[in-house]
Amino acid sequence: MSERSHDIAAMAEQAANKDGFIAALDQSGGSTPKALKLYGIEEGAWSNEAEMFDLIHQMRARIIKSPAFTGDKVMGAILFEQTMDRDIDGTATAEYLWKQRGVVPFLKVDKGLADAQDGVKLMKPMPELDALLDRAVTKGIYGTKMRSVIDAANQKGIEAVVAQQFEVGKEILAKGLMPIIEPEVTISIADKAEAEEIMLAEILKQLDALPEGQKVMLKLTLPTKANLFKPLVDHPRVVRVVALSGGYTRDEANAKLRENDGVIASFSRALTEGLSAQQTEEEFDALLASSIDSIFEASRAR
Repeated sequence: MSERSHDIAAMAEQAANKDGFIAALDQSGGSTPKALKLYGIEEGAWSNEAEMFDLIHQMRARIIKSPAFTGDKVMGAILFEQTMDRDIDGTATAEYLWKQRGVVPFLKVDKGLADAQDGVKLMKPMPELDALLDRAVTKGIYGTKMRSVIDAANQKGIEAVVAQQFEVGKEILAKGLMPIIEPEVTISIADKAEAEEIMLAEILKQLDALPEGQKVMLKLTLPTKANLFKPLVDHPRVVRVVALSGGYTRDEANAKLRENDGVIASFSRALTEGLSAQQTEEEFDALLASSIDSIFEASRAR
């Protein structure tokens, strides 16, 4: 067995079965200034996009190198393309994650959202997806993540979102990578519960149509109705159901997560909440360890 095949087999086992959660470290161009501001770095601290991405990489590297950020509790981490292309202490980020920290590396592959239509935002076209996936394989990435948004309980729109997610997911599977399907339902909409029911039915339809042996992961907004996604957790075509924090605070997200059996976290803002560039290493590491512990406990298999 080649080293790549051995690593993929070990990553697949961890992704499917290990207690823990996925850290979402994949803020991209549009969300990076906000992420840096929350981290205590104001917009005037960089003069161009390259410097901005240098700063966010320093933040991500600080998180990844922190003593608590290991596969013991952090099952996987989702990277932005520029993070995948950079190094941590001279080692490619994905390789560092797996070899040094025991964390399964995933890659965000979407190029952002198209304009709203039928109550949803589909993913923008991805003309360079094929080349990006090939690069991801060479960089040691295990799986991918791509996000669409549902803003209303609109049957036509939700059907289109889920169909697009699975269509691209099949391209990703064909490259030997594990797709994380992410149709996010906005937490503030009035008809959130109804939108989630429609989405669940559409996802089940797509899962049932997958060929034998093909499996996906799902990343979903924490549902209004507890355990709504249990049929997905139990589905033979689903490796894991993970939840996004979606704007909830860490405490709110953890509380909702505990209501959903078999669902684990894939938090971004809720993971990094309170972390600051101005903190000493001791302060930073202690707060991150506390955050990781709380999210891990909420994600424990029940």
